[in-house]
Amino acid sequence: MTIQAELRYLSQSDLKLLGADHSNAFVEAIEEGLKLHANQEFVQPLKPYLRWPDAPHIADRIIAMPCYLGGDNPIAGIKWIGSRQHNPTKYEIPRASAVIVLNDAQTNYPVAIMEASLISAMRTAAITGVATKYLAKKDFSDVSIIGCGPIAQMQVKTLLEQYQSIKTIHLYDLSAIAADKLITQFAPEYPQVKFEIHPSAQAAVEKADVLVTCTVSDAPYIPYEWLKKGCFVSNISIMDIEKDVFVKADKVIVDDWEQSNREKKVINQLVEEGEFSREQLHAELGEIILGQVCGRENDDEIILLNPMGMAIDDIVCARWFYQAAISKDVGTKLPLF
Repeated sequence: MTIQAELRYLSQSDLKLLGADHSNAFVEAIEEGLKLHANQEFVQPLKPYLRWPDAPHIADRIIAMPCYLGGDNPIAGIKWIGSRQHNPTKYEIPRASAVIVLNDAQTNYPVAIMEASLISAMRTAAITGVATKYLAKKDFSDVSIIGCGPIAQMQVKTLLEQYQSIKTIHLYDLSAIAADKLITQFAPEYPQVKFEIHPSAQAAVEKADVLVTCTVSDAPYIPYEWLKKGCFVSNISIMDIEKDVFVKADKVIVDDWEQSNREKKVINQLVEEGEFSREQLHAELGEIILGQVCGRENDDEIILLNPMGMAIDDIVCARWFYQAAISKDVGTKLPLF
């Protein structure tokens, strides 16, 4: 067999041609990735965070996220994602940028490189989209979004595309302009859905059947008492939820325990304080998808998902688009030599 030493480069425009501007591909891929995780068909080293002294914000870092993914089409890869909190205001560019490199699992040669900020945002939204199926109340109607920036836009897009039961999207952001922009983006396409801006985070949270945090907060501010019965919390931005929620919620779920219990995040703090442990965790999300552990059992349960974000998520989505690109001959072929 002849091995061709070439890369296929996929720009964001190429990815959109393959369906990356819709949630379906991401939801399909993420569910597959979580199953592989539960079945231990992966290798995923703990991701290192690269920071330096003049990058003071919690979001100022570059993360390397390597992974080998098994299954029917094994592949390896890495996401290299950088973020600076001042990018939008200082340079008028998005806060985060990323690329993914894929490597053939037989030769370990690189086979693809692709723009990954869209994949990164949409795969994060797909985690909420998948988890909502198993952890939210059936036919839920009210979604609350805290923070209305780019991550929130993808979360709203995915939830609206996947769940027709949504009647109201409750919004809160420190910037009224951000909330208005989000409404302008989605209201024309979803005239049956009401969009309501709230004057405080508490007012928005209290309405939620499904609550999604989409901020860059570096300190918790949402206590247990704000959550109504039956609420499913997708704690996407990690640092928004107070410690008492982790202790009092009916079920706490993560994507990967080892990834979650580090970097001084809230779970890590609770573990070090002796207030939480692996034994108190209800499950990892893939275990629920496989049916190894139950998800929601009644409409009153308050369930917290704390997904740190895994390299598996990125690589399983990148694999999906790489295979689609080969099938449809999309992208630019680049010689290695």
